Amino acid sequence: MRRWRYLLAAIAGVPVCIALYLWLTLLSPFLYERPDSLDAIEPGTHQVFVYGTLQYAPVRWLVYGRSGNPETVYLENFRRDGLDLEPVSGSRVEGLLLTVDEKELAKLDRYERLGIRYERQRLTLSDGSRAWVYIRR
Repeated sequence: MRRWRYLLAAIAGVPVCIALYLWLTLLSPFLYERPDSLDAIEPGTHQVFVYGTLQYAPVRWLVYGRSGNPETVYLENFRRDGLDLEPVSGSRVEGLLLTVDEKELAKLDRYERLGIRYERQRLTLSDGSRAWVYIRR
Protein backbone atom coordinates (compact mmCIF):
# COMPACT_ATOMS: atom_id res chain seq x y z
CA MET A 1 0.00 0.00 0.00
CA ARG A 2 2.82 2.35 0.84
CA ARG A 3 4.44 1.89 -2.58
CA TRP A 4 1.20 2.90 -4.29
CA ARG A 5 1.11 6.14 -2.32
CA TYR A 6 4.64 6.99 -3.45
CA LEU A 7 3.77 6.12 -7.02
CA LEU A 8 0.61 8.23 -6.97
CA ALA A 9 2.50 11.13 -5.38
CA ALA A 10 5.16 10.91 -8.08
CA ILE A 11 2.57 10.82 -10.86
CA ALA A 12 0.70 13.79 -9.37
CA GLY A 13 3.94 15.78 -9.29
CA VAL A 14 4.51 15.45 -13.05
CA PRO A 15 1.92 18.10 -14.08
CA VAL A 16 3.33 20.49 -11.49
CA CYS A 17 6.86 19.99 -12.85
CA ILE A 18 5.64 20.51 -16.42
CA ALA A 19 3.78 23.69 -15.45
CA LEU A 20 6.84 25.03 -13.63
CA TYR A 21 9.08 24.26 -16.60
CA LEU A 22 6.68 26.00 -19.02
CA TRP A 23 6.45 29.04 -16.79
CA LEU A 24 10.23 29.27 -16.40
CA THR A 25 10.97 28.87 -20.10
CA LEU A 26 8.06 30.80 -21.63
CA LEU A 27 6.87 33.44 -19.21
CA SER A 28 9.28 34.10 -16.37
CA PRO A 29 11.76 36.97 -16.46
CA PHE A 30 14.48 34.80 -14.91
CA LEU A 31 15.98 32.80 -17.75
CA TYR A 32 16.29 35.36 -20.56
CA GLU A 33 17.45 38.91 -20.96
CA ARG A 34 17.27 40.44 -24.40
CA PRO A 35 20.84 41.23 -25.46
CA ASP A 36 21.60 44.97 -25.69
CA SER A 37 23.11 44.41 -29.13
CA LEU A 38 19.72 43.62 -30.70
CA ASP A 39 17.78 46.28 -32.57
CA ALA A 40 14.58 47.56 -31.00
CA ILE A 41 11.36 46.03 -32.31
CA GLU A 42 9.52 48.40 -34.63
CA PRO A 43 5.90 49.20 -33.70
CA GLY A 44 3.15 47.71 -35.87
CA THR A 45 2.35 44.30 -37.23
CA HIS A 46 4.94 41.72 -38.15
CA GLN A 47 4.79 38.54 -40.23
CA VAL A 48 6.59 35.55 -38.70
CA PHE A 49 7.22 32.17 -40.35
CA VAL A 50 7.18 29.32 -37.82
CA TYR A 51 8.10 25.73 -38.58
CA GLY A 52 8.57 23.95 -35.23
CA THR A 53 6.76 23.94 -31.91
CA LEU A 54 4.98 27.23 -32.70
CA GLN A 55 2.93 25.43 -35.34
CA TYR A 56 0.82 24.09 -32.46
CA ALA A 57 -1.98 26.38 -31.28
CA PRO A 58 -1.57 25.56 -27.55
CA VAL A 59 2.12 26.50 -27.71
CA ARG A 60 1.31 29.82 -29.43
CA TRP A 61 -1.33 30.51 -26.80
CA LEU A 62 1.18 29.87 -24.00
CA VAL A 63 3.91 31.94 -25.65
CA TYR A 64 2.03 35.08 -26.73
CA GLY A 65 -1.51 34.73 -25.43
CA ARG A 66 -3.51 33.67 -28.48
CA SER A 67 -3.39 31.08 -31.21
CA GLY A 68 -4.22 33.47 -34.06
CA ASN A 69 -5.35 32.46 -37.55
CA PRO A 70 -2.16 31.40 -39.27
CA GLU A 71 -1.99 30.29 -42.87
CA THR A 72 0.16 27.54 -44.34
CA VAL A 73 3.16 28.85 -46.30
CA TYR A 74 6.49 27.54 -47.58
CA LEU A 75 10.08 28.70 -47.23
CA GLU A 76 12.04 27.80 -50.36
CA ASN A 77 15.65 26.63 -50.47
CA PHE A 78 15.74 25.53 -46.83
CA ARG A 79 15.46 22.13 -45.21
CA ARG A 80 14.36 21.38 -41.69
CA ASP A 81 16.88 19.62 -39.47
CA GLY A 82 15.07 18.95 -36.20
CA LEU A 83 14.18 22.38 -34.88
CA ASP A 84 16.75 24.08 -37.08
CA LEU A 85 16.77 25.25 -40.69
CA GLU A 86 19.64 24.85 -43.09
CA PRO A 87 19.93 26.28 -46.58
CA VAL A 88 19.51 23.55 -49.23
CA SER A 89 18.87 24.53 -52.82
CA GLY A 90 15.69 23.01 -54.24
CA SER A 91 14.19 22.12 -50.84
CA ARG A 92 11.32 23.77 -49.03
CA VAL A 93 9.93 23.85 -45.53
CA GLU A 94 6.23 23.96 -44.74
CA GLY A 95 5.23 26.22 -41.89
CA LEU A 96 2.72 28.77 -40.70
CA LEU A 97 2.63 32.51 -41.24
CA LEU A 98 1.72 34.38 -38.06
CA THR A 99 0.69 38.02 -37.88
CA VAL A 100 1.71 39.55 -34.56
CA ASP A 101 2.17 42.98 -33.02
CA GLU A 102 5.41 44.25 -31.49
CA LYS A 103 4.57 43.00 -27.98
CA GLU A 104 3.78 39.53 -29.31
CA LEU A 105 6.99 39.57 -31.39
CA ALA A 106 8.93 40.38 -28.21
CA LYS A 107 7.32 37.35 -26.54
CA LEU A 108 8.27 35.17 -29.54
CA ASP A 109 11.82 36.54 -29.33
CA ARG A 110 11.91 35.56 -25.67
CA TYR A 111 10.61 32.07 -26.41
CA GLU A 112 13.23 31.59 -29.13
CA ARG A 113 15.94 33.20 -26.97
CA LEU A 114 16.74 35.73 -29.68
CA GLY A 115 20.39 36.66 -29.72
CA ILE A 116 21.36 33.61 -27.69
CA ARG A 117 19.87 30.55 -29.36
CA TYR A 118 18.31 31.99 -32.53
CA GLU A 119 18.64 35.02 -34.75
CA ARG A 120 15.70 36.53 -36.58
CA GLN A 121 16.09 37.13 -40.33
CA ARG A 122 13.63 38.63 -42.79
CA LEU A 123 13.29 36.14 -45.65
CA THR A 124 11.06 35.83 -48.72
CA LEU A 125 8.49 33.03 -48.68
CA SER A 126 7.33 31.04 -51.70
CA ASP A 127 4.29 33.31 -52.15
CA GLY A 128 6.57 36.37 -52.40
CA SER A 129 5.72 37.76 -48.96
CA ARG A 130 8.48 38.61 -46.51
CA ALA A 131 8.49 37.35 -42.95
CA TRP A 132 10.72 37.04 -39.94
CA VAL A 133 12.25 33.56 -39.62
CA TYR A 134 14.11 32.28 -36.56
CA ILE A 135 17.38 30.65 -37.65
CA ARG A 136 19.60 28.76 -35.19
CA ARG A 137 22.84 30.64 -34.40
